[in-house]
Amino acid sequence: IGYSACHWCHVMERESFEDPRVAALMNEGFVCVKVDREERPDVDAIYMEAVQLMTGHGGWPLNVFLTPEQLPFYGGTYFPPDPRPGMPSWTQLLQAIAAAWSERREELLAGGEQLRERLSGGAQLLRSSGGAGDGGDGGAALSEAALDRAVTGLREMYDQRHGGFAGAPKFPQASVLEFLLLRGGDATAMALATLRAMAAGGIYDQLGGGFHRYSVDASWTVPHFEKMLYDNALLARAYLHGWQVSGEERFRRVCCETLDWALREMQGPEGGFCAALDADSEGVEGKFYVWTEAEIRDALGSDALADQALDFFRPQPFEHALILEGRGPEPPPADLAEIRSRLLDARSERVRPGLDDKRLTAWNALMITALAEAGAVLERSDYLEAAERCAVFVLRDLRDADGRLLRTWKDGRGRIEAYLEDHAFLVEALLGLYEATGEPRWFAEARGLADAMIERFSDGERGAFFTTASDHEPLAARRKDLEDSPIPSGNSAAAFGLLRLGLLAGEGSYERHALGVLRLLFGLAARHPQAFGHLLAAADFYVAPVKEVAIVGPDPSAAELRRVVRSAYRPHLVLAAGAPDGVPLLHGREPVDGRAAAYVCEHFVCQAPVTSPAELAAAL
Repeated sequence: IGYSACHWCHVMERESFEDPRVAALMNEGFVCVKVDREERPDVDAIYMEAVQLMTGHGGWPLNVFLTPEQLPFYGGTYFPPDPRPGMPSWTQLLQAIAAAWSERREELLAGGEQLRERLSGGAQLLRSSGGAGDGGDGGAALSEAALDRAVTGLREMYDQRHGGFAGAPKFPQASVLEFLLLRGGDATAMALATLRAMAAGGIYDQLGGGFHRYSVDASWTVPHFEKMLYDNALLARAYLHGWQVSGEERFRRVCCETLDWALREMQGPEGGFCAALDADSEGVEGKFYVWTEAEIRDALGSDALADQALDFFRPQPFEHALILEGRGPEPPPADLAEIRSRLLDARSERVRPGLDDKRLTAWNALMITALAEAGAVLERSDYLEAAERCAVFVLRDLRDADGRLLRTWKDGRGRIEAYLEDHAFLVEALLGLYEATGEPRWFAEARGLADAMIERFSDGERGAFFTTASDHEPLAARRKDLEDSPIPSGNSAAAFGLLRLGLLAGEGSYERHALGVLRLLFGLAARHPQAFGHLLAAADFYVAPVKEVAIVGPDPSAAELRRVVRSAYRPHLVLAAGAPDGVPLLHGREPVDGRAAAYVCEHFVCQAPVTSPAELAAAL
């Protein structure tokens, strides 16, 4: 099991799987199955958990040996072509496994059966940590006090010097940062400091925009160079919110540069977004992105420009080259746009990293959400148009003949039944697109998808949602994936989306299903906040006083009222606007004396409608 942008997956392919002698040995003794973990997260999650239980660690490449009944009995990660201290070679392992299967098969089968009941995706974690396996509150009531304790837990892990959490390697945990932005005070200060540090580090592509997967050090300097669609969708939104909270121009700039990168380099002609860019080009990690000082000077053709570039980018050593950072003076030099343009032109002549051009429903949904919100807040029609094009693509081309959602699209064809996260992320995305555009079709699509998600994925007995649908192919276990790492879990996204949908639809059953998730997982999340950022944000939304805003009437006055709603960071708000077709929050709302009006409600109580931007700002 691996994925396109996994450096060591490619290494093991070259060293072992592409060697004819090794391939002959593999085919002689085994049925060899290669899985893309991004297309089949259900398969990956089962066997990753198995290897972690067997060895205490995991990662990719993930090599697992199964019985014909899919039960794992041995596994590990990378194995070299030749033995190393404490590590057998891949061929030695193949020979040993084949011999054991021949001579001790019953023992291996028994070991696989013992593992089966532990591959339940979170049930073991809930039991071992005192969580509520029975649908209770997991030992922590949903409350402001419990959310504050989660912030305290994050504060204890916070890196005061470099931002972020813990040491190296360091990942951009967008969901955790979003939760901290919600909580105000020093929680927000931690998030803003981390956003500044990442934007200034080598983890951010200072020329082309977009974030690499993670940094190998604590200071965000040396990245692992692959670029994932999901990281950039989540981080673009975090930087948008950081700008709304702080007013710092650099945050708005990073948001736009990240989305512009996605539109430029990742969007296909049909409107969908590709999955990832590799770390390697010409077989060398990071070669596309790093520089020598001579290359910088040659590309800029001017000592004055080169001196400005070196002062602003403060290049840091990386193997035999330099990584560009952005730790220079603020505001940046006046010639920065020209410097970037010339360096980008020079970089464009290099061999590009490989592109994983499959389109994944869940990751495209994350990008729809980011583009829709940024388009509305920043009044960027190009972002809104891109979000709508992508939504049209997903709803048209990632459905089967029966209208069911599919997981992945490549070479003109959608395939593989969609998982919980595909449904849940798309519900959130379509609601965000509805709020951004006022087009009722997006609300209708979100509601239909939410109903299908509840029908096919919910656990009516214990609460929350399974990863796979009720009619999914049988696997070794039917799991519930819980953690928001590296992206929100399907359960967290389902809870958040259903809470928002319940307010817009005036339908209590959506909230009840969301509460099934929160009550099952909140105790665990409050104790392990770094792993549950999106779940904690959903809980924050649930306990907060949420304003329901309905705007009706003609433009341009209605547009002015919508602009007021978007003029500040308002995470505890849902917005209905435009035509009332099928949107319950708009039913019965009328303009006032022919003028556009805004209706603001909270906790089942509504204020009198207002018609001026100043009155709406006061009501909010």
